[in-house]
Parts: sequence; structure tokens; C-alpha cells
Amino acid sequence: MTTPILELRDIHVRFATLDGAVEAVRGVSFAIRRGETVAVVGESGSGKSQIMMGVMGLLAQNGQISGTAEFHGMNLIGLPRRALNRIRGERIAMIFQEPMTSLDPLFPIGAQLIEPLCHHQGLSRKAAHARAIELLHLVQIPEPERRMRSYPHELSGGQRQRVMIAMAISNNPELLIADEPTTALDVTIQAEILTLLRDLQERLGMAILFITHDLHVVRRIADRVVVMRRGEKVEEGPVETVFADPQNAYTRALIDAEPEGRKPPVAPDAPVVLEVREAAVTFGRRQRLFQPAEPGFRAVNGVSLTLRRGETIGIVGESGSGKSTLARAILRLLPATGSIRLHGRAIEDLSPRALLPLRRDMQVVMQDPFGSLSPRMTAGQIVAEGPLVHHPAMNASERDRAAAEALAECQFDPALRNRYPHEFSGGQRQRIAIARALVLKPSIIVLDEPTSALDRQVQKQIVDLLRRLQAEHGLSYLFISHDLAVVRALSDRIMVLKSGDLVEEGPCAEVIGTPKQDYTRRLVQAALLS
Repeated sequence: MTTPILELRDIHVRFATLDGAVEAVRGVSFAIRRGETVAVVGESGSGKSQIMMGVMGLLAQNGQISGTAEFHGMNLIGLPRRALNRIRGERIAMIFQEPMTSLDPLFPIGAQLIEPLCHHQGLSRKAAHARAIELLHLVQIPEPERRMRSYPHELSGGQRQRVMIAMAISNNPELLIADEPTTALDVTIQAEILTLLRDLQERLGMAILFITHDLHVVRRIADRVVVMRRGEKVEEGPVETVFADPQNAYTRALIDAEPEGRKPPVAPDAPVVLEVREAAVTFGRRQRLFQPAEPGFRAVNGVSLTLRRGETIGIVGESGSGKSTLARAILRLLPATGSIRLHGRAIEDLSPRALLPLRRDMQVVMQDPFGSLSPRMTAGQIVAEGPLVHHPAMNASERDRAAAEALAECQFDPALRNRYPHEFSGGQRQRIAIARALVLKPSIIVLDEPTSALDRQVQKQIVDLLRRLQAEHGLSYLFISHDLAVVRALSDRIMVLKSGDLVEEGPCAEVIGTPKQDYTRRLVQAALLS
């Protein structure tokens, strides 16, 4: 056996909170060797990400790490920041779970790729520009020359994650720490990214520490697996051995977890709550003086839908297909053409002031819960913000009570509402986001990849939660996802988008069971549903 490139011994991570100290990681030890892929798995809140955030000196201010993390014999814990900065990004690189919070919204992605290449490799800006385009080609970003000028908000979640991967591999690191790198990717692109990481690993001899909740990914990419629960390591071993004969009951539960059941059908005469006709969105269209207008990029091309009370429409497609863009257009968060009728009332031409009272009836749960929750507000304040805006007559005590009730409905302990978002796991943050939408008692909730960052066990809980809330409150959902297993468990009908076009739609069982289009068939096969 070769000497470990990184060896962790007795790692503890603690957070000081208003409710006392929270021990997120408890005495975890493992090692990773050159050319090896080690997967760290466990449910949301198990401490997977906090281990490496601590080792890399990236914990929040109230976080503290102890133990030993030897990189080539040098302990990274307690290393001066200047010395640690020489290692981070060059010898050790990280791909973060939530790319929108890692990319600067004020700069195009090309500038963000070029900067580290100039800093770490001393390249000229011209050479760095060429290398950045090459990296975007490697991670399958379409039209990379044009995308160099795009800002993060103009990319899909999957495309942003691929940009993060390009940045991470740009300096050929010895160790790549990948924290849920395929979370935002559809199944077909996920397979391509995993193949890419494998190819890069073989070419560079790079070690990969792969933090994930997706056991399908673990099977495909990892050599060894470390299973964590509640901050402790419960099992470790070769992937084939652990999957074939898990020694811990928790590991067995992770392997067996899968969203189950089907949604009860909605009544055919249920009232229509939302009608969209010929919605279209174009990005990058510019009018220049004395020159013809640039045509721009058509992200959504004439999509129509009808949503009834208590119904769920699943919107699926590859990364960049226009799923989230369509949702933002419906919510009037993006300029679009076409008609949008909410409870029979046309809203596409309403001013922001006229639209404000209607927004409480049409809420959204974003793909990236950490990016959509203010880091300066507690969970209770975040959920109470909606009533503060839309129900100004409520006093502070009433708003706090409403927030506590909404959190409890989302199976989140209201006693924890005085903590901040960084003190929670991804699953807990998503429950806060759902409670924030629910507290205003809307009729429609747009769910943009609400389970993509969650492990399978928590996904099952969130699917059950969404079903119960829908039944109790008569909610209608637009459910955007690349995870067809979750879509099948939650949706009445499915709409399939490709490059902004609606290519297939119909009842959930029909679209997944007998898809008419080759594109839909490929999605189903990639998701292992057929």
C-alpha cells in the first residue's frame, strides 16, 4: 500500500450556538491514497461536508476543528492562512455543493476561470483565456466561447456546477475534494461528468475524495466508501464489499432507500389555478446604435401548461433544457412573452406594485437552499419574513408563532429556529425553505429541484411531507427535477423539455412507462427506471 496523500485522525468539529455547543463530527479517522477515490456517504446532517470544510479552514466563525489532517506529512489543521492558501486551489481543490454561492454574480464565468489560472500558473491573460475555453469543452459546456461571456445567473444549475468542476481541475491538483459535485446534474450529464473525473484521475494520478448522498454514484466511481451517521463513522471498506454485505444496519437502510408510492390522482373537474400559453424567454438580446439587434439565445420556446388545484406537474429535462427558466418566467422573475393567468386573472403585464399582493399565492422553493436563505437571519426570522411583508398587521409575536407552526408542519423542530442557516444540514435548510413558502398559505408552490441535495432517506421524507401538505392544503405544485424516481413518486403529469422546447407531455405513468420520444427514452434509461 502506498503512503496516504491525506490522513485524517480523530477529527472533531464543533459549533457554538445560542442553544449550546453542537458536535457535528465525532472522532472520525480515514485516509486516501494517490490515484484512489474514497466516497464519504451518509444522510443529511451526518457531518460529511463539515469534515473537509474544517480541514480546509473553511468553517463558519462559530466552528472549531481538532485532530490531525496530514497532507504529505504536514498537518493542515492550525496551518497559517498564508501557507494554507498556497495549498488550496493548487495542490488541493474543492468542488462545492452549491455553485451559485461559490461563483461571483458580478463577473462573467470566463473572468472567474481566467483569474486562478493567471494567479497559480502565471499564464498570460491570452493563454489563460484559451485554457479556460478548453476547460469548458472538457466539462461539456455548450458553445464555450459564448458562455465565457455569460454570468452565473444565466446558466442552469447543472451548467454552474460544471463551471465549478472546470475551475477545480484547472491547476491539475493532487487531491480533488468533490462535495456533491453531481447534485445539480441530470442523469445523462452526471454519467459524463463521472467519466470525465475518472479520465482526469487516470491521466493525472489525482486522488478524489467524493462526498455524496447518491449511492448510485458511489457504485460507479469509488474504490472505498466511508459511511457516516450523526457525526460518527459507522462503516468503512471497499465499495463491492460494503454494498454486497453491509455490516451496519444504517448502511443497509441507505442502500435500500428509494422514494416509494404514487400520488393519488387529482379530480378531472378540479378548478384551474394556473394557465400558461406560449411562454418564451430570450437571453442576451441586445440593441446597438446603428446596428441590427443581436438575436440572443432562446431559453424557452413557446411552452404552454394548465395546472389544477391539488395537481402536480413534473417538469423534466437535461441541464440547460429551460426547466428553471420556465418557472422563473411564470413567477414573473424573468422577462418573457406569452400569457400567464393566475386564478383566471392575466398577470403577465401587471406592474411590480400590482403583482405584489398576488405573490403570496404563488411561492417558490429554490434549487439551492443555502443560496436562497439569508446568512444573517435565523431560521425563524427567514420564515417570518413573508408575513412581515404580506401581513403587516401581524405583530412580532404573531409572526414568530406563524413561523414556528410552519416549521413544525415541515417536521422541523421549532425550538431550533434561533439558529442560522450555516448551522443546519442541506436537508434541514430545505425544510426551512419549504416552511417559508408554506407560511403564506399559497395555492401554488414551484419546487425547483427541492430534493436534489438530499440523501435518499431524507428524499423519501420530503416526498411524504410534500404529499401530506398538498392533501391538507389543496396545494398545486410545479415540480422541477432531473430525478425521475422522485418525479414519478410525486407527479400527476410530466412535461419533458429539451433545449427550451416541449417535446413530450402526458400522465406520469405513460411518459415514464411508454415514452414516445427517443430523448425521453434516454432520460428514463439513464435514470434506471426501465
